[in-house]
Amino acid sequence: MFQAVSVSISLRTMAGTPGIRPISEPQAPRRLLHDNLLCWGASAQGRSRRALLVDGQAYSYGELIDAARRMAGTLLRSGIRRGDRVAIYVDNSWPCVVSIYATLIAGGAFVLIHSQTKAEKLEFILKDCGARVLITDGHLAEIYRVALASLEHAPELICAGRHESSTESFDAAIGESRELAAAVPIISLDLAALIYTSGSTGTPKGVMHTHQSMMFAIGSLIEYLRLGPQERILCVLPLSFDYGLYQLLMSVTLGATLILEKSFTFPAHVYERVADEQVTVFPGVPTIFATLLAAHRRGRLSFPSVTRVTSTAAALPDEFTVGLGEVFPNALIFKMYGLTECKRVSYLEPELLEAKPGSVGRAIPGTEVYLLTAEGTPVPPGGTGILHVRGAHVMAGYWERPDLTEKMLRPGRLPGERVLCTQDLFRMDADGFLYFIGRTDDIIKTRGEKVSPVEVENALHRITGLREAAVIGVPHPVLGEAVLAFVVADPDAGLTERSIRAHSTALLENYMVPTAVVLCHSLPRGSNGKVDKQRLLAEAAPASLLEIL
Repeated sequence: MFQAVSVSISLRTMAGTPGIRPISEPQAPRRLLHDNLLCWGASAQGRSRRALLVDGQAYSYGELIDAARRMAGTLLRSGIRRGDRVAIYVDNSWPCVVSIYATLIAGGAFVLIHSQTKAEKLEFILKDCGARVLITDGHLAEIYRVALASLEHAPELICAGRHESSTESFDAAIGESRELAAAVPIISLDLAALIYTSGSTGTPKGVMHTHQSMMFAIGSLIEYLRLGPQERILCVLPLSFDYGLYQLLMSVTLGATLILEKSFTFPAHVYERVADEQVTVFPGVPTIFATLLAAHRRGRLSFPSVTRVTSTAAALPDEFTVGLGEVFPNALIFKMYGLTECKRVSYLEPELLEAKPGSVGRAIPGTEVYLLTAEGTPVPPGGTGILHVRGAHVMAGYWERPDLTEKMLRPGRLPGERVLCTQDLFRMDADGFLYFIGRTDDIIKTRGEKVSPVEVENALHRITGLREAAVIGVPHPVLGEAVLAFVVADPDAGLTERSIRAHSTALLENYMVPTAVVLCHSLPRGSNGKVDKQRLLAEAAPASLLEIL
């Protein structure tokens, strides 16, 4: 039987388009993530390069290197040892970037936590990963105090902004009086990061990535995106989201400049920044591009400096590409697919957007993908199967969850090899191009994030007067999937759709808050007593769903 396989060994540069540009300065071997930063400190020219623009403040590579090394010294004095976890719970900011590289230089593994995370989830992550240090910000004090108070072994605290006198301040930790620490000796198989993502059980799971897996992914991304050291890369995505994190990692690898914004909450400000800073790379998700195109329809937008537009998370609607071509007249548009467990799976060459509508492309350089049935037999071209990913970018597993790891990492072609079983259904054509069909589990992918229905249901059940809740992901043209909650409330509770969403906003990160809430008299159940979610959707008329969403 023929097996649908897509292999990419190196970038196939299309005719008339530039390939990857060489970095001009000689480089020592780079095996670790922080090697990509420290190498720029070898010369005055490297140190003077602009690394970052955040909150209107520019920072050079020399300033970033020195701040990271001083913070690393602070971490080492606090007791951090090789492999220890450092939790970073801040907005996109200078302290966040410094803390990432400081942790690596100190030999630790960083754990980025979204700044919208509430106390209960923060407590879980800190306890689950055994964080030795928590780097945070004073404006989050009401949340982290609650989380820390519940921990038997609370981590050391380093706080940016306003802080208590008993707490180490970020500014003091990177002050000029602090010694510049040397990098702790580690190897590329050591843990670099734990990236927490939603799980089907309702509790987050920590995806383990080594220096090796992340360094490979960075190189592959840079290659197929055809990036060079002259780039000015915009990042409006949270660094706790791996899509945002890799904008930083790629930028530092190239010696480029990262234009770091807290979010896309104020689009007009972002558009102004893109124009003023002559941004060359604009990463986004479909929700961002929908907002941008709506603004373009109201008043023409044009950013000729941008040469690369990238989109992942939810599928980028094909009809968006025409408008994006108007807004970014000189840009190559890359449609991509990935998941935290391997960073990126596939990309579609911009030159093939019209030839392969609906496709998310082929395997990224240096990797292989193929489809298998649920029984593990190969799927022929044109058939539908479960996507498997083979390459050095695949995770090491889930932190202290061998049960979940076994489900996702399956035996490969070589003895002892493990490949990633994505649990996603795809079709692959005869040319090796992938087409997303659906998911085999109930995890919802919305706004570029993974959402566990169980986690949302658990939060809704904490609302006084709410008796039952069932959360389902439904297709949405912009969000990828919308989070839809069907609930049953006590008649005298006075709950409304609006009040339930307001309550859930206080309990959940914004992207997890239900897009819409439907009040029901009861929820249908199957013979096993569980809520029959398929029947719920079937009984909701399509027109009603469209009206709700």
